[in-house]
Amino acid sequence: MMPRLLAFAVLLCAAAAALAQTYPARPVRLVVGFPPGGGVDINARMLAPKLAEYLGQQVIVDNKPGASTNIANEFVAKAAPDGHTLLINTAAIAINMSLFRNLPFDTLRDFAPVSLFSESPNVLVVTSKLEAKSVKDLVALARSSPGKLNYSSAGVGTTQHLAAELFKLRTGTFIVHIPYKGSSPSLTALVAGEVELSFANIPAIRGHVTAGRMRALATAAPRRDPQLPDVPTMKEAGVEDVEVAVWYGIFAPAKTPREIVQTLAGHVQRATRDPEVRKRMVEQGADPVGSTPEEFGKLLREEVARWAEVVKVSGARAD
Repeated sequence: MMPRLLAFAVLLCAAAAALAQTYPARPVRLVVGFPPGGGVDINARMLAPKLAEYLGQQVIVDNKPGASTNIANEFVAKAAPDGHTLLINTAAIAINMSLFRNLPFDTLRDFAPVSLFSESPNVLVVTSKLEAKSVKDLVALARSSPGKLNYSSAGVGTTQHLAAELFKLRTGTFIVHIPYKGSSPSLTALVAGEVELSFANIPAIRGHVTAGRMRALATAAPRRDPQLPDVPTMKEAGVEDVEVAVWYGIFAPAKTPREIVQTLAGHVQRATRDPEVRKRMVEQGADPVGSTPEEFGKLLREEVARWAEVVKVSGARAD
């Protein structure tokens, strides 16, 4: 029996090696769990042309929004593990492990972390129609009228959602959550005054802030961001322990040959060193990273544990 198992293992290794040598054999799909226009989509469209250049095949950005990115996550988790279907996502993929009871996939079991592409801090923004000019003003307003203010997010389980829940916990306020299907519709609602505030990343809000359509009150980061130098950190604004960065990472289905994962990781790292890509990232308020699969895997495990605690304390649920 053992010789048969050994022979089978050898055949599997040989097949994986052959696949890696011919990879990619056709266009690669980069799946985004949000509609066009938000931070994840922006990062995907920065990365895709460079991956296409390095791989010698077209890289198609495929938006599959809905269900707090779970539609996209499940699609990639169940795709053939051959490197032709990839996922770009944020901490939402880690948060959902605790937020949803019956997921059709397991974040730690069904994905192969490839590389962390970039990071960007979340920023607390309010509609320009709101009288609050500071975090102190906002907290006072929320406390004076519990449940009157609404905040939008890119969906249940996103970092924007949990950042706002943390803010509520730390400030003792009651603000109603209105989830949308992505950053773009969430921020459109904020600009229109349908909601009063939101947490969003710099790539998604910078243009709106510059145009005066919304006001940035604080960054949920340990230090001020060069793109918004006049905006204080949450700690500087008087609220402790609300630091929530948005990271953008690349995943492949589990069991994707290690050689392909390493190849992809090398290309992501190469893209983050490209002067043109770095310039665009910085202009959008994102920090290039480009990690190894091992480094990204460690971060993912830490994020799953971190957000499990936050979900438990906040009482947030999605189903």
